[in-house]
Amino acid sequence: MTLTELRYIVTLAREKHFGRAAERCHVSQPTLSVAVKKLEDELGIPLFERSKSSIRVTETGQRIIDQAQRVLDQVGVIKDMAQDGKNQLNSPLKVGAIYTIGPYLFPHLLPELRRGAPDMPLFIEENYTANLRQKLRQSELDAIIIALPFTEPEVVTLPLYDEPFVVLLPAKHHLASKDALTAEELAQEQLLLLGPGHCFRDQVLESCPPLVAAVTTRATTATSGPSLVTEGSSLETIRHMVASGLGITVLPLSAATAMQYHEDVLVVRPFVAPVPSRTVALAWRVTFPRPKAIDVLSLAASQCRVIEKASKDTPPTKDASPTKVSA
Repeated sequence: MTLTELRYIVTLAREKHFGRAAERCHVSQPTLSVAVKKLEDELGIPLFERSKSSIRVTETGQRIIDQAQRVLDQVGVIKDMAQDGKNQLNSPLKVGAIYTIGPYLFPHLLPELRRGAPDMPLFIEENYTANLRQKLRQSELDAIIIALPFTEPEVVTLPLYDEPFVVLLPAKHHLASKDALTAEELAQEQLLLLGPGHCFRDQVLESCPPLVAAVTTRATTATSGPSLVTEGSSLETIRHMVASGLGITVLPLSAATAMQYHEDVLVVRPFVAPVPSRTVALAWRVTFPRPKAIDVLSLAASQCRVIEKASKDTPPTKDASPTKVSA
């Protein structure tokens, strides 16, 4: 058994295609096939079920491949230990963030990270939580920025900041005259949300129970009143829809204040206490061999003060203590 063979089976399990796996490993397909078969013969069990149209990892094979990934991670630790004094801030760092955080955090994070680690190249990616989880597990990403709770075996999470939710309305909307709003008031309006499957939609519905009833009622009955809109594919799309007068929405504060519209176009209103919020956190594998890079990343994210900066544009509500919600 060799590290090369372990790398082959981990890549094949990820790609589920011999040709693509061989290309990723920079070898010919016959070379990879022979190496995988040799390892299976050595172990005495099949790691993959093969057919003409697909490849599937066996149940035992999946456990072996998970262990192989941990071994490969540890190899990185050993290499760094063997090169005592190596600068951990010279190698590229691959960071992912969910769609409702990345566009509003990365523009502030990158300059801070550049000041803390000027020689460390940074590769960023935005994706869904489930996809980021898989990429982190498979070492395609070094760290991810998500909303808590987030649990994954052998992954560490570090809370970075709490972010309140706010209501975004057209300036001429009748609710714009209020200093703060309740979920019950929102449930009676034309509400724009992300479609099912988006974690932020789930966060909003979890933190505002009256909206759940509104969604259920409008989805199952025909009413003459306003219908819940779930057509928005991104927070930016929804923000522009609100600016066009198509409804109102709930956004994270950073998203609501990311673009400055004229005051007669859009207004932001806080919630009446308890204010719904989310906790943004950093997650990385416990076996990641560059702890200094994680330290610099977490420090840069904490120093961004995206939420504090955005809060200056929105007067706080008296006694508005945040109520955290899950992802």
